[in-house]
Amino acid sequence: MTTHYWQVFFTSLITCLTITSGAEAQTKMDLSGRWFVRMDPDRQYTPISDQTPPLSDQTHNEAGFQPVLLPGTLRDSGLGNPVGPNTKWIAQGKPALLERPEFKKHQAPDQFKIPFWLQPKLHYVGSAFYQRTVEIPETWQGQQVSLSLERPHWRTQVWVDGKPGGEDDSLSTPHVYDLTNQLTPGRHTLTILVDNSLQPLDVGINSHSVSDHTQSAWHGIVGKIELRAEPRQAIHNVQVFPAIDGRSATVTLNLKNLGEKKRDGKITFRVTQQNEVLGTRSLNVTAVNQDGNIETSIPFSREAKRWDEFNPQQCLLEVTLRSDKSSVATKQISFGIRHLTTKGTRFILNGRPLFLRGTLECCIFPLTGYPPTDVESWKRIIRICKAHGLNHIRFHSWCPPEAAFVAADELGFYFQVECSTWPNSSTSLGIGKPIDEWLYREGERVLTEYGNHPSFLLLAMGNEPGGPQRGGKYLGPWVEHFKSLTKRQLVTSGAGWPSIAENEFHVRPDPRIQQWGQGLRSRINGLPPSTMVDYRDFVNQFEIPVISHEIGQWCVYPNFDEMKKYVGSLQPRNFEIFRELLAEAQMPDQDHDFLMASGMLQKLCYKEEIESALRTPGFGGFQLLDLHDFPGQGTALVGMLDPFWDSKPYMTASEFSHFCGPITPLARMAKRTWTSDEVFAADIEVSHFGPNDLSAVEPKWSVSCDAEMIESGSLPTLDIPTGKLARLGRIELPLGKLGEPAKLTLRVWLSDGKQEHGNDWDFWVYPPAIDTPPTEDILVVDTLKGTTESHLKNGGKVVLLVDPANLDSKVQIGFSSIFWNTAWTSGQSPHTLGVLCDPKHPALSAFPTEFHSNWQWWELVSRSKPIELDSLPPDVRPIVQVVPDWFRPQRLGLIFEVKVGDGKLLVCSIDLKNELEARPVARQLRQSILKYAASDNFAPTKSVDVASIHRLLSRSTSQSAND
Repeated sequence: MTTHYWQVFFTSLITCLTITSGAEAQTKMDLSGRWFVRMDPDRQYTPISDQTPPLSDQTHNEAGFQPVLLPGTLRDSGLGNPVGPNTKWIAQGKPALLERPEFKKHQAPDQFKIPFWLQPKLHYVGSAFYQRTVEIPETWQGQQVSLSLERPHWRTQVWVDGKPGGEDDSLSTPHVYDLTNQLTPGRHTLTILVDNSLQPLDVGINSHSVSDHTQSAWHGIVGKIELRAEPRQAIHNVQVFPAIDGRSATVTLNLKNLGEKKRDGKITFRVTQQNEVLGTRSLNVTAVNQDGNIETSIPFSREAKRWDEFNPQQCLLEVTLRSDKSSVATKQISFGIRHLTTKGTRFILNGRPLFLRGTLECCIFPLTGYPPTDVESWKRIIRICKAHGLNHIRFHSWCPPEAAFVAADELGFYFQVECSTWPNSSTSLGIGKPIDEWLYREGERVLTEYGNHPSFLLLAMGNEPGGPQRGGKYLGPWVEHFKSLTKRQLVTSGAGWPSIAENEFHVRPDPRIQQWGQGLRSRINGLPPSTMVDYRDFVNQFEIPVISHEIGQWCVYPNFDEMKKYVGSLQPRNFEIFRELLAEAQMPDQDHDFLMASGMLQKLCYKEEIESALRTPGFGGFQLLDLHDFPGQGTALVGMLDPFWDSKPYMTASEFSHFCGPITPLARMAKRTWTSDEVFAADIEVSHFGPNDLSAVEPKWSVSCDAEMIESGSLPTLDIPTGKLARLGRIELPLGKLGEPAKLTLRVWLSDGKQEHGNDWDFWVYPPAIDTPPTEDILVVDTLKGTTESHLKNGGKVVLLVDPANLDSKVQIGFSSIFWNTAWTSGQSPHTLGVLCDPKHPALSAFPTEFHSNWQWWELVSRSKPIELDSLPPDVRPIVQVVPDWFRPQRLGLIFEVKVGDGKLLVCSIDLKNELEARPVARQLRQSILKYAASDNFAPTKSVDVASIHRLLSRSTSQSAND
């Protein structure tokens, strides 16, 4: 026998020795453990009718079956096909990228690596038959017997002893089969067909419910796999609808009675909260061999405590049905007293305005490739989100398992759930495909299964649909249908679009600081930085709430230290490629510096992105893409957390929550750079969506420089109502006493009586004018022609200020980092991840900076072009370097120095020549560079011949011009 077989056998043995005790042992049979599987992509196998159990290992082997462990996937048991160039992925790729030499060499079968997503060790798409023998106890005689598969992937069919038992196709809810008439006491052969292909039902190859981009197109069954026995008269589909006033709840349920005999019974309802009885109700019932629906109202003895993010008080409904002395059926349902509605463009939860601060979950679980089904795993994720100030997750084109809702209910967290589809690339809506009818079934299953959970606030069809009118022609009736089914959730068409009249809220991509394809024309790259912009004009176009769609998407350089975490089913072959590319670019030692510098820029971008949303009156909220990295679609390193939900080294949850929380101070500043003859001014506001109104609050502020206090004060004491953006006052500070250029930090904070809520913003102060330092022994030029070369040969100093417009470079630099990733945006600009420098370098001694981009660099970067230095010796490292794209790592410089013969050359490709009277940042950097060049510190050690410099600057055609 193979090693794999013995691993399966012993694991199964341990599972079988774990015996459930008590009443549950009589009503449930855990089917986890050893099964047999036959991978059968062409459906050649047919379960044998009247198959005689038990089946032996030998008969299974003869029929092409192998041992496998469930719950789990095929690859968890070492089964599947090795991945390679012919693997049939369920995902949209970028074949043109693979034709580039640096990626094509990884397409050979013996060294296959794909850069688009995490690479599974094994892969299988198609049908597979899972089979085992079950022993039904005598005590189950006359009971209702069902099979429940919590999370198969994904379409299933069932046979008992070779006879059909039904089929299911939900991607969101458990597959439950009524096998009462087939699973009689005794031994039976249970066969389950699982098919994870998209034929005949295509939900979209990029849907995170099925795609290799994140969920890895796994094959198997995870979560609970069990048989259940219930009395002949049993309770099904209990739904609880709390009253708005919190003093009652309406309950609906279904009674199912087996057999012809009329069975009278008594049903009792009991609602408790924190172990205190809120209300009870009893009814006499009758059911005769058919479904019977019951609806009743349960009055409470007092007003129940509400459920929300601040006080997640749950209630417990116990339903008991007694139809005779021996037949007792029970159900327990947790629910919350909460009421969600809208008022104009605001969400209203329990009478209080709600602002959604959300992120996406795209089924990113790199150890398994599939979502966890235990509550603790989901509690960890939700606690991390809450620590970052978030209160909301949108499940992008998939629906999580029950455990996620349970965790969110307990911790106080809000969900937007989608019907497991992204009907855009390989399918679309409203053109008669099977998905049209399936989406009605799936939405109804989701509401039935999870509708009682108070955390389930919002329901959407899925992501960014295609079809007539972007799916709107189909989705209008779809939205109306589900609005008629639920008052506990609000319903919209699709995330991103369409914004149709039927929607109860919109999710729109417009309110963010960079649109897809906008590149260097976006606000963050095309307009000088300020903190004034909000989206009120956009929001005022609508009469219902608007949530901004997938804001952020700001990238960082790969963290190669993360690779050691991939000890499960998925491997970071993409990171292996990127690390190899960096080594080939002769910069393997800079990966951590690139990560840290780009990470600090990413933090700035997300801060402005989020604060722009918080500054918007009447806004519904935002959904980040993403708090953690998205490993698919070409590798989108957009997270401040890695795919394991662990922090990266440049950001903490506490730092993030300062600008993203229920109570967040905000400052409106017209600009980020000032001169010392001006009066700094900032209007101070607070986004207050905390649990209570605040009384007699005294906001405080300070301005500091390098931790040294410059000025501090208080704003007027005031009351701050919850659920709005409130103005706190204005800060004005004359800057005349600042003699040297400096970075200052404005901090504002206030207390709600329990904790302090603070936020801060950097700004810069420069002299209003600068005396040009003496440059008698320096040539300041814009070309290396004529006397400049002679000056260098004779040991002179040269500062070469290159006109960026004359540089031939395909690398487009912007202030922001890369949006999503260049592979998936067809090279959308910018192609860089910010600047990296040593603030202690003497060339920057008179220019206040950190080692990374900050807002003062916007003026410089927006009038620059990076010089591609790959042709110079690898030890020539720039003074101001540009962090490159991980898909094309290059040595890029904005300022560098070399020794040319006996001469000394400093090259700068930032415009430090034009309109300096209106550009204080450029004036200051120019002065710092010239001051350095005039000093004895200007002593480059790396030698380069002048011809190499000419080749770098081959398009620099300006004539010599000494300043």
